[in-house]
Amino acid sequence: MPDALSPSSSPATLGPEEARALVGSYPPVSALAEKKDIGRIDPHIRRYIELSPICFLATSDTEGREDVTPRGDPPGSFKVLDEKTIAIPDRPGNNRLDTLKNLLVNSEVALIFLLPGINETVRLAGTAKLSVDPELLASMAVQGKAPKCAIVVSVRQAYLHCAKALIRSKLWSGDYAQPKTAFPSIARIIGDQLGMSEAEKAAGDARVERGYRESLWEPMK
Repeated sequence: MPDALSPSSSPATLGPEEARALVGSYPPVSALAEKKDIGRIDPHIRRYIELSPICFLATSDTEGREDVTPRGDPPGSFKVLDEKTIAIPDRPGNNRLDTLKNLLVNSEVALIFLLPGINETVRLAGTAKLSVDPELLASMAVQGKAPKCAIVVSVRQAYLHCAKALIRSKLWSGDYAQPKTAFPSIARIIGDQLGMSEAEKAAGDARVERGYRESLWEPMK
């Protein structure tokens, strides 16, 4: 494991010119890496997306402030409509709607798809619009629950990313897995952060557990 920084340490950072010099000091990109962005969904990328149960979707607002959200579903829920278009269901959540609000002002998106057991990932980028097309939403239903809308992405960038990050992280091996008891529940962590009472934390625990148990694909009652 890498050594920890002391709690009071503040790392030195580079100024603009130094940062440019650092970036310029890296070796040139390999010919293969430069060419691997094919800008479309070929049969290999299509099969990967259709088997994938999770992706991470990045959006930003007009000021460039970024948001990344995980999107998890049974395989087959992420729809490849053609070689330049995919659709992601928008499942019920906490109604912050960070992604949807960003898309109202900035259509640019980027995605990373993961496939358990496979160390390579799929990276896409493009622009997105929202859809309430009944046929599309019906095709995304799980346990009879269709999403309220779908995020339809017009693909500009598409390629496979090498396995180094997932190999280093040992993501699928479980070597670095932590027991559930390593952290308090999310309701209790948020309760601590917001100064809630013990009764409020207990009520939050019950609400979260009920949501996980009963409301994965529909708004929590």
